[in-house]
Amino acid sequence: MANVQKSKGTIGILTGGGDVPGLNPAIRAVTVRALREGYKVVGLRRGWGGIIDVVREKKHDNSNNFIELTKNVVDRAARTGGTFLHSSRTKPSAVTRERVPDQHKDKYKDKVNDLTPEVVKNLEWIGIDYLIAIGGDDTLSYAVHLFKQGVNVNAIPKTMDNDVPGTDYCIGFSTCVTRTINMTNNLRTSAGSHERFMVLEVFGRYAGFTAMLPTMAGAAHRCIIPEYAFNIEQLTELMTIDRMENPSNYSICLVSEGAMFEGGEMQFQDAEKDAYGHAKLGGIGDMVSAKLKELSPKYNNGHTINTITQKLGYLVRCGDPDAIDSIVPMAYGTMALDLIMRNIHGRLVVLKNGRYDHVPIEVVTSTNKLVNVEKHYDTERLHPFYRDFEMLPLFIMASE
Repeated sequence: MANVQKSKGTIGILTGGGDVPGLNPAIRAVTVRALREGYKVVGLRRGWGGIIDVVREKKHDNSNNFIELTKNVVDRAARTGGTFLHSSRTKPSAVTRERVPDQHKDKYKDKVNDLTPEVVKNLEWIGIDYLIAIGGDDTLSYAVHLFKQGVNVNAIPKTMDNDVPGTDYCIGFSTCVTRTINMTNNLRTSAGSHERFMVLEVFGRYAGFTAMLPTMAGAAHRCIIPEYAFNIEQLTELMTIDRMENPSNYSICLVSEGAMFEGGEMQFQDAEKDAYGHAKLGGIGDMVSAKLKELSPKYNNGHTINTITQKLGYLVRCGDPDAIDSIVPMAYGTMALDLIMRNIHGRLVVLKNGRYDHVPIEVVTSTNKLVNVEKHYDTERLHPFYRDFEMLPLFIMASE
């Protein structure tokens, strides 16, 4: 017997992967209107992780796994960043033996287990008729899998990397770019005071949008991105010239966390991987900074140029959403509810060419969204191109 009584139907909402500003406004948009239309709304805690932990017993306390949402709850949360439903990087189709919930350990004993049958049963037991998944390509790839199992799923794209295929915009990207520009501008006072190179490491595992847009906006002199393996000698020469031409005698480079030296590979903090096979990136900024300092005498009349290195990291994903990440999540959430009301499922709500739309959810797993190097990145200057903007979307580099 389900714990949540049905009315017109019950909508479940979850957020998975990394937190970004704009998640709570999306949850609010769905909830407030859904309640007004006669639905009940359940917040599923900790993404897919909360669903696999549900104990299907009426007297069991599952409050850590799901909560019925009210207008008062979402109104308070919507003004803040992050996700009040919490998040995880759980992949229910690939759960390690150690992570299998106690109630299922007798049934799932393999090194890696597919708990999808339990996910489907748990959703039915809670009383979920319709599911809205908010996340990046990892979280949404499992939503695709659930849709193929017959679950009524729609999806909302979220990631500050802006790399979910099929959409020009993902929740969190604008705030990330805004914060990156602001922090870079603040840090340049230190770079100028000490006449140094400044290297700032930003998010971007496979896609370099979060380094490209701030650089295009004038926050940095150069940027290096995952889509193009860079030559450190070339970068050192360019940054030395930038520094010489700058009256304040400094230069700035934004480095995507997934960027690679020519002939090198991605830099990881350790060997541990998440449920989707991703090791935590980190360290490329420090390596670039060290090499710039080492090579600088070659391009600076024999004199070493010192560096300032900073990893912006969670500073760009915390705090309140900016205007775009307040408005777009509202529209995305409203559209997701519209689809449910029209009995349409298996869709990803998107922004394409400046207009809201929806596309088959399978697009998430059918392709990759990366910077088009030939079109947008000048490999001679290690800098975005400024050309052919006519009819391009708001953030220039969109899904192709």
